[in-house]
Amino acid sequence: MTQSTDQTTVWLTQDAYDKLHAELENLKGPVRQEIIERIASARDEGDLKENGGYHAAREEQGRVEGRILQLEDMLRRAEIGETPPDDGIVEPGMIVTYKFVGDDDDETETFLLGAREIEPEGLTVYSPQSPLGEAINGKTKGDTVSYQAPNGKTLEVVIVDAKPYTG
Repeated sequence: MTQSTDQTTVWLTQDAYDKLHAELENLKGPVRQEIIERIASARDEGDLKENGGYHAAREEQGRVEGRILQLEDMLRRAEIGETPPDDGIVEPGMIVTYKFVGDDDDETETFLLGAREIEPEGLTVYSPQSPLGEAINGKTKGDTVSYQAPNGKTLEVVIVDAKPYTG
C-alpha cells in the first residue's frame, strides 16, 4: 500500500481527532505486537505453505499496516476544527441540507461535510473532495449547483440549509 500524496486538509473535531489518535496508538502498540506474536508462533509450526494461521495473520498485518498509514496521513493533514461560523456558507464541519432540482416531492437530504472517518451515528458524511462536496464547498444557502455524479449523470441541487456541526 502506498502512502497518500493528497495534501488536502482534513477537518476533524477535537473528539474525532482524539479517537483516531487513540486508534492509531492501539494499532501501533498492542494490536501490532499481538499480530507479530501470532506470525512468530505460526512460523514455529513449520511448513508455511499450508499454514492457515500464518497466512491469516499476515493478511491481518497488511490490513493493520494500511490503516496505520491511512491514520498517520489523515492526522498529519488534520485541522482541528473550531466549529465553523453559523453564516450559511458551506465548508467542512457543516451539516448541509439539500434537495435535487426538479424533484417534485421536495424531499431533502442531510449530511456532514467532513472526513468520512468521523461519521457520527445516524449522519452520512461526504468528503469535501467528493463530487457533491466539491460542488457545494463555499456556496451558500439558496445556491443551486450542478455536479457530475460517479455514474456520469449531471445532477443539480439546491442548498436548503448549512449549519455548523456541534457533535
